Amino acid sequence: MRLRLISDPHRKRIEDEKKRKQAETERKRAEVRARLEEASKAKKAKKGFMTPDRKKKLRLLLRKKAAEELKKEQERKAAERRRIIEERCGKPKIVDDANEVELKKICQMYYDRVYLCEGQKWDLEREVRKRDYEIADLNSQVNDLRGKFMKPTLKKVSKYENKFAKLQKKAAEFNFRNQLKQVKKKEFTLEEEDKESASKDKKKPDWSKKGDEKKVKEEDAAPPTPVEA
Repeated sequence: MRLRLISDPHRKRIEDEKKRKQAETERKRAEVRARLEEASKAKKAKKGFMTPDRKKKLRLLLRKKAAEELKKEQERKAAERRRIIEERCGKPKIVDDANEVELKKICQMYYDRVYLCEGQKWDLEREVRKRDYEIADLNSQVNDLRGKFMKPTLKKVSKYENKFAKLQKKAAEFNFRNQLKQVKKKEFTLEEEDKESASKDKKKPDWSKKGDEKKVKEEDAAPPTPVEA
């Protein structure tokens, strides 16, 4: 019983020590965490006025403004188109209650209007073609004065196609004889043999040449051997 009473205060002291150490470690961790958060906030503050959140908001505002401007431009073009159509064609005529004479007048009016518009269109197209011709002529004159020529329109060619063509050309021009090793010595040729025999004849003494001549004469003077039937 006495041992149990002694052990209980000791155990309680150990547990209190553990709790104290754990609280100390938690306090240090909290201090380190707070210090790191302050450092990160200081770094973000040093970067400038445009934080990531502000950049995102600004991007959204710019997109919204661009969409509104585009919509306004489309509406302006549509209104301009309607105005031009009304100006050229006029307001639509009421033909439901019109008689034959009024219908003829309306058709003649539209015909005259179309005829006038087609004439103006033809004149404008002719003027445009004339201006294009004059511009091309002036460009050619400027290039002649500069000493340059008009650049032709180039076709798009694949780089791999050019590489294949070059490889095929190299293969066609390749000659296997060029790869052979050239030997300067001329061996086993008739010219060399003739030269060697001529040099040997020159080196022979006169008395040996006379003996050779006698042998040749004796062979020529010998009667032919009879052939047995």
